[in-house]
Parts: sequence; C-alpha cells; structure tokens
Amino acid sequence: MTAAAGPAPPDGAARPPEHLLFLTGRLAEPALRRVLEGLDSTAGDPASAFTWEVREIGLQVAALMTTEMVRRRLPAPLPADRLVLPGRCRGDVDALAAHYGRPVLRGPEELKDLPQFFRRQARPIPLDTHATLIFAEIVDAPALTIDALLARAAALRADGADVIDLGALPDTPFPQLEDAVRALKAAGHAVSVDSMNDDELRRGQRAGADYLLSLHAGNAGIADEGPAVPVLIPQRPGDEASLWALVERFQAAGRPFLADPILDPLPFGFLASLLRYHRLRERFPAAPILMGVGNLTELTEADTSGINALLFGIGAELGIAAVLTTQVSAHARRAVREADWARRIMHAAARHRVLPKGLSDALMTVHDKQPFPDSPQEIAARAAGVRDPNFRIQVAEDGLHVYNRDGLRHGRDPFELWPRLGLAHDAGHAFYMGVETARAQIAWQLGKRYVQDEPLAWGCAVEADTPDLAAHCAPGSTRAPRRRDDPAAAAATPDA
Repeated sequence: MTAAAGPAPPDGAARPPEHLLFLTGRLAEPALRRVLEGLDSTAGDPASAFTWEVREIGLQVAALMTTEMVRRRLPAPLPADRLVLPGRCRGDVDALAAHYGRPVLRGPEELKDLPQFFRRQARPIPLDTHATLIFAEIVDAPALTIDALLARAAALRADGADVIDLGALPDTPFPQLEDAVRALKAAGHAVSVDSMNDDELRRGQRAGADYLLSLHAGNAGIADEGPAVPVLIPQRPGDEASLWALVERFQAAGRPFLADPILDPLPFGFLASLLRYHRLRERFPAAPILMGVGNLTELTEADTSGINALLFGIGAELGIAAVLTTQVSAHARRAVREADWARRIMHAAARHRVLPKGLSDALMTVHDKQPFPDSPQEIAARAAGVRDPNFRIQVAEDGLHVYNRDGLRHGRDPFELWPRLGLAHDAGHAFYMGVETARAQIAWQLGKRYVQDEPLAWGCAVEADTPDLAAHCAPGSTRAPRRRDDPAAAAATPDA
C-alpha cells in the first residue's frame, strides 16, 4: 500500500471517515456488497472508520483485473480517499497510486477475509523484532569439510539462525575444529563449540569461538581461559543445586553466561524439566537462559511447527534468551525457519499483550483457520450466473465444485469429476484441470484454503515461491503470484 497523508484537521476536530472505492467484476459484485454491508467499518477503532462504494469496471471476473486496465477505465480524479483493488489484481500498485494521487490498496484474495483484513490494517503488529537468539547445531560437524560447513552455515543463517553451533561427536576426532571456527568467523558467523570433550572446548576457545556448550561444576574453569560465553548446565541430570551455584558464581564475578537446566523429551521428564526452568527463572529473575528444543522437535513424530509455537510461547513467558535447535530428522528439516517465525510471533504477542492469533499464518502449515469461505449454496448461486466455457473450481465442506456455462459438477476427487468435464480430446486443458482438481482435493481433505491457479499455502514449511504450474499449462493465464511475508528480510537483532 502507498500512503498519502491528507490535510490535518484543525486542533480538536475529528478527522472525517475515509471514503473507500472498491473495484470488482460482475460476478463478485453482489458478494462484495454483502460483505461490506456486514462489515464493522470501524474495525473496533473509531479512528479507522470509513465509508465505501463499489464499482464494477467492465469485467466479468475480478481476478483478471490489472492496474493498467484500472488506469484506462477509471478516470482521474479518484472519487475516494483510497482505492481498493481485488486481491489478485496484477500490476504496479505504487504507479497507480502516483497516477491518482491517492493510496491504492490490494485487498485480500477472498472477499470473506475483508473483516479480518481491515482489523489488521487498523492495528498492524510488526514481526520485525524478537528477544531470543537461535543456536542452530550442525550435529555432524567433524564429518564435514570446511566448505561443506560454510555452505550449511549459510543456509541456516538464511533461515534465521544467529549462532552456528559446531556439534562434536563422541569418540570421533575433530581435527579441523580450529579451521572450522576461524572460517565461520571470517564468513561473519557467530560460532559455538558443542562438545563433551574438555580438550575440544579448550581448542574452540583458543580458536575464537563465541560460545562453549556446555560447562558444569567439573569443568567450569575452562571459561576462565578465554572470552567465550559458556552455557552452564547441571553437574548431573536434574541437579538444580549445582547449576544454581554456577549461576551465582558467574553473576558474582560479573561474567556473561547462559544457563540451561536441560529440557527432557516426552514422556520422559518433560514436565519436570519445564518446572526446573520455571524455578531457575524465579530464583534468578535476570539470568539469561538457554533452552535446547531438539529433544522435543526431533524425538516427537508430530509436525514441528506446532511444537515450536508452543515451546517459543513458553520461552516468551520465561524470558528465554536463546534456543538451541537441530535439523537432523527429515520431519524437522524446517526447524530453524519455524523457530524464527515462532520467536517473532510470540515476542509480538507478549510485547503487545495479545493472543498469538491473527499475527501471521506462517506456522499454520497443514490446516487453515477458514478453509471453506463459501457454502455449497453460495457456490451454486455463483455458478448459475456463469455464461462462458471456462471452468471455475471451488472447495466447500462437502467437496469439490467445478462449474462453467454447462453446469455445476460436484465430487470429492479428480477421478470422480473427470468423466463429467468433457476434456477427453483436449490434452492441455485436461492436464490443467487434473492439476487443479488434485490441489483442490488436497485442500478439501486437509482443511486448507484453495484458490484456483494458486499453489496451496504451506506457511514456512516450504521453500520460497516457485513458478505457478497453472501459468504454464493454462494459455492466457493472468494470475498474479502469491505474496507472502518474509521474516528473513527483517532485522535479526533481538529487540531490546
């Protein structure tokens, strides 16, 4: 959205409500009016009140609208304070705003998302800060070359890691340890050395490591041999007294440290270990704490996005300063990226005293909150107004709906629908419909939002957007690429 400030009202005078002009197509116009008529235009905030009007600019399908088309068909000056385009309108919104001298806004992709869309616009909460460092462990560091370590570290940092943790292996030589630390430091990484071998910890210290994992009462003197920040752990599992004594020792000396009571896996002491973290925080309100979450994400066969959301929510309550995570199991291969989103979402929720809802859908990787925006009856009403041969596909609670001028077909998988499409002699169109109905079936089965010609949204579970298959197999497609927020582009510095 391009912002343009209007003249300020006189002191003490209320600013009049904004007037918004919504552009749409013939098919969507009745539905848009119904949504706007039921919309609380103040979005819970009288200062954000607006009036509105709807204009159809000579298109049957709103998704085919482009900003250049808008420029040609909507003469200046703009009869509104802001112009709202359909969510899938293509083109340069900033150029259009400059042409009219007014802000231009792309709406949501689905009409029924307008209420939530305007609530977010009224009180946006940024996710560009956090309060937790991510230590990303390379668990097989001794087995990797320096080049391989650098490549792995670069990928982890791109996903949100702040510290690259070199994990040593028991009874495995690590001859390239010093070279690895120096190479990673030269590449701009913060580095920790993670080992149960005192000699390797000392070598990492001398090579310039920033952190040492982990020191206990028996080897805490290694911290005195250099500037690396130690992670302090109990002498024995569950031995809180030994950890507390170390924390008091380092606090008295004014030495930096991180304290880690050790998080145990489910169902083998997880709750008891959480209580240890809570007691540590109660006893040392200002102590920086590290939590290793791999015992949950790696050792629980469940989607890690939800596990990370829960753990980082606990971390926000406890004031956790750092988290150590791993990406070993295939099901945990997005753990760092999920951790980056989770720390930002939970930090924003805690900071602004709101529930972690409506801030981002990045961790909603499998299901959607509102997967089926239209009822079968609403789809049928829309289908009755179609007069062209192009197929539309929508998903409702009862399955897949495919319609064009020849009627509405309903089914629950592509094989059920195929005989009724009449595409046996149109290979290209048949392939396209096969792809789209397969996507629709997945969306219906999982409870995800389906939008024709758009890839399903998997949150942070997938890599960056790939070219839409429909653009290659549907001639004349004018679908705009899906837009997503990217926390990696935001500042990675913890919020003060």
